[in-house]
Amino acid sequence: MSGSIASYKACELVRRLQDMGAAVHCLMTPGAVRFVTPLTFSALSGNPVATDVWDDSLWKMAHLELAEKADLFIIAPISADTLARLAQGNASDIVCATALSTKAPVLLAPAMHEAMWLHPATRENVRKLKGFGYRFVGPDKGPLARGDSGWGRMADVSAILKEARKII
Repeated sequence: MSGSIASYKACELVRRLQDMGAAVHCLMTPGAVRFVTPLTFSALSGNPVATDVWDDSLWKMAHLELAEKADLFIIAPISADTLARLAQGNASDIVCATALSTKAPVLLAPAMHEAMWLHPATRENVRKLKGFGYRFVGPDKGPLARGDSGWGRMADVSAILKEARKII
């Protein structure tokens, strides 16, 4: 996951994926750990959480090992920043490095303010990522973190799970 107030929804996503029988490994950008701690996701998933591409205490070359293991790679939430880095092929964090290394389908669940979602640069990054074969679920229109409403709300966990089932 990447940095977004919607990170709390990823807790439910992890639990519901496990209910479906999935083995879940969590990866977090530096921005994500500012919203929810790696300890939370380690406790929920039962696996260590990767937060740094250079942390060899978790796995040997974690981004490559996890990329090879994945049947599906979900980034939920994915921020405008992470969308942009991924669209540029930037592998500077564990999430992007793994996404760029996997042969598994990639499902992205954007979460950001409406102004960021509708910005031409973000729209271009989405177009580019779709061209690479990445799948999207959401964002939805609804209440946003600041108290206003608009496009950018992360898709409901049930919608993410429905899309994941379709892909698998």
